[in-house]
Amino acid sequence: MKNNFLNEMRSRGYLHQCTDFGKLEKICNNKSILGYIGFDCTASSLHVGSLLQIMILKLMQKHGHRPIILLGGGTTLIGDPSGKDATRKILNQAEIKKNIKSIKKVFNKILDNKNKKTKPLFVDNSEWLTKLNYIKFLRDVGKHFTINKMLSFDSVKLRLEREQSLSYMEFNYMILQAYDFYQLFKSKNCILQIGGSDQWGNIVNGVELIRRMLQKDSFGLTSPLITSASGVKMGKTEKGAVWLNEDLFSSYDYWQFWRNTDDNDVKRFLNFFTEIEPNEIDKICDKEKNVNKLKIILANEATKILHGNLASKKAEKTAKETFEGTGFSLNLPEIKINAKEISDGIKFLDLLTKYKIMSSKSEGRRVIANNGLKINDVTVHDEKKILYSNDFKKNVIKISFGKKRHYIIKII
Repeated sequence: MKNNFLNEMRSRGYLHQCTDFGKLEKICNNKSILGYIGFDCTASSLHVGSLLQIMILKLMQKHGHRPIILLGGGTTLIGDPSGKDATRKILNQAEIKKNIKSIKKVFNKILDNKNKKTKPLFVDNSEWLTKLNYIKFLRDVGKHFTINKMLSFDSVKLRLEREQSLSYMEFNYMILQAYDFYQLFKSKNCILQIGGSDQWGNIVNGVELIRRMLQKDSFGLTSPLITSASGVKMGKTEKGAVWLNEDLFSSYDYWQFWRNTDDNDVKRFLNFFTEIEPNEIDKICDKEKNVNKLKIILANEATKILHGNLASKKAEKTAKETFEGTGFSLNLPEIKINAKEISDGIKFLDLLTKYKIMSSKSEGRRVIANNGLKINDVTVHDEKKILYSNDFKKNVIKISFGKKRHYIIKII
């Protein structure tokens, strides 16, 4: 009998690899399980590249399983070398604790905290990792790992093949992650670890460690790494990372990120990043031939999950007002400038670069030459243009860069 949780994982495209799918399916048919995903806390927010993992935790809850969110207060002190070309910046414990507190906000917004049986359980691996006795750890845990096998994993092998340095500190990361799984299995009866496909080697190590130390079965499962149709890794745009915390990336910008999805990614992303049932997505995509309308559905549903229904509708309304030429909405991303800056006028190119609308003046000149910049929907042709206070209507102007990037400039 197919298991609903694993079946939906598969139908949505969440499932990449599993250590023993058949056995895990039988267990999930008979009881609710605990499964975990680990998140390192190198910044004050996760970005959209972590969203698929969070959606899997949400799916666990939907089917009656309880997710464990491991926030890596301990492993962040080391740094995961998987998929990295160089050693990450080393953070101190105070910085990591601050990041953990900030990151938790997103999980509390997206996941269901009302059902006691499926309410997410937060753990911090610094609780056990920072208390390890080095000699005892080597004797009890280290003996189960061979250098030969560790060197075969992509996280290590690729760095060495590219002749990029890999510190002994980072080399230990996979052992610590395996030990995390062992700890959660032993203390919480957590039988499943989930991660991106780049974590497969680390996850398999954990399954093997539990088998060797406890003679018990546990399971590992990975999701595919998400890239756009153009091959770009999920989570990055020309403006930088798409952060999940609203103080770093506004709900309007988040909505626009999904609205600007590549045509070839729309159906895939509807399955990945919305709660619309897969069979319903098939019907919608078969019926609706206007891909822009599908993108609006994606933007609305994805934004609703993170920022709520009201913010989603507000973002759609703002976009409609902006793009249909009915004036401009004050709900656009806002840049505030001091009245003193504008008292004697400010060069347009200076304003563009100072507030990161353009990366450089040369870029600004190039965009102006190509008629790509507008002020209040009027194309700017003069690269030497100076803005004065009387150019601002009620202390506000709108600057548009192309069709998709708009900013409100407000004098305070």
